[in-house]
Amino acid sequence: MNGIASTPPKKEVRRAFDRAAHTYDGAARVQRETARRLLEFARESAPNRLSPETVRTLLDAGCGTGQALSGLVAHFPQAQRIALDFSTAMLDHACLAAPDVLPVCADLERLPLPDDAIDLYWSNLALQWCNPAAALREIARVLSPDGEAWIATLGPRTLYELRAAFSAVDNGEHLIDFIALDIWIAAARDAGLSIQVCAQEQIRDSAADLRTLLAKIKDIGANAIGEKQRRFLGRRGWQTLQSAYEDFRRPDGTLPATYDLLLFVLKKSS
Repeated sequence: MNGIASTPPKKEVRRAFDRAAHTYDGAARVQRETARRLLEFARESAPNRLSPETVRTLLDAGCGTGQALSGLVAHFPQAQRIALDFSTAMLDHACLAAPDVLPVCADLERLPLPDDAIDLYWSNLALQWCNPAAALREIARVLSPDGEAWIATLGPRTLYELRAAFSAVDNGEHLIDFIALDIWIAAARDAGLSIQVCAQEQIRDSAADLRTLLAKIKDIGANAIGEKQRRFLGRRGWQTLQSAYEDFRRPDGTLPATYDLLLFVLKKSS
């Protein structure tokens, strides 16, 4: 789990988020919280480093339904805003939320943007689907001199409860391996980006039962196990999974899902 992990085929990721577009806003409590933390973290780390006057172009990379755009607009009201996502359905929702943005459907590892074009690159819970080296090289390429990237992604303890419960069922790979903090740091430096500040935090979601908890994960597009996989597990496998997850039930009666949050502020030197 500390190496560069493989991610699902991009077509599968796109289909998952296309399907989740209509349920995303109602289920994305974790995304809203990580966006709030990222903005607070970046602004408090150096509140005067990027001013509204210096940010002319802002990219929301992996924008989803555009939840973060209103907060970014409040801080950088004069910036041209680009909303980029791999899912056309997500982009459609983002354009409804912020009709003045420029929508771009593209891969974060292959940005259709010119060099030195972006003053602020923002990405909230999107880069975990990418190869760090490829994504960070693109960030370094499109950032303007002295431009910054504010990034929230997921680390290797994400959904560790579910990973442990699956180990009681079989030895299969049911979750992607999320990438460790030191791998991201090394990839950023290799790409020519300086690390202004970084942090690792935990966020927990919860539900009364495992079926509801997994449905919440599925509704934000990051489904680890859906109905098809439950049928594949069979009744006995599903019962084993449920029983194993009970080891994590909290005193308040809920089952937790932990998200290992990695926060970065990266800078491109002039």
